[in-house]
Amino acid sequence: MQPNTVFFDIGETLVDETRQWAAWAEWLGVPLLTFFGALGGVIARGEHHRRVFELVRPGIDIERERAARAAAGQRDMFEAQDFYPDALPCLQALRRRGYRIGLAGNQPEAAEAALRAMALPADYIASSAGWGVEKPAPEFFARVAALAGQPPARIVYVGDRVDNDVVPAADAGMVAVFLRRGPWGVLHADLPAVARAHLRLDSLAMLPAALDALQARK
Repeated sequence: MQPNTVFFDIGETLVDETRQWAAWAEWLGVPLLTFFGALGGVIARGEHHRRVFELVRPGIDIERERAARAAAGQRDMFEAQDFYPDALPCLQALRRRGYRIGLAGNQPEAAEAALRAMALPADYIASSAGWGVEKPAPEFFARVAALAGQPPARIVYVGDRVDNDVVPAADAGMVAVFLRRGPWGVLHADLPAVARAHLRLDSLAMLPAALDALQARK
């Protein structure tokens, strides 16, 4: 079956999270090099990204810190300016080709609400918090298929992580696309499991043509 729906991960696939991570480093009083070095170590060890907060501030209560930041007027949220330059043009190009577009990643419900408020060229928007299940759980990808109302073989899933995006999407029977960018994308690019990806790209600008070529081969 030919894919007719493309779902995208959010962080470091569509959105550059540099500003958000830097804001956390500043809030916690941690030098940027230290913070990003610790984050790189967390990624290399395959740990959850929240582990970086425990490394730079042992004993931290992250929810209390998040509430304190909110009280201080600092929103722990991405904004329209944080989208990578190729992100929205890619969504628009795929829509012109007739694809349905979905956005679904490991994000808090507030991020889902923010995406909905941006009037993006997307047909479906969802989050792990809203669903109560995180990637790489198979249930997350089952929810993607259910939301789209399509069998997995008709869905393309695009992400920057081999562990959370490529492998579980391929296991679910979807067309898995690996995007090599951001810290996870760079560090995961040499993992053996990246071979599970049906397409490997360095930019979302390449995705429409790559899907055209994939469709032509079928």
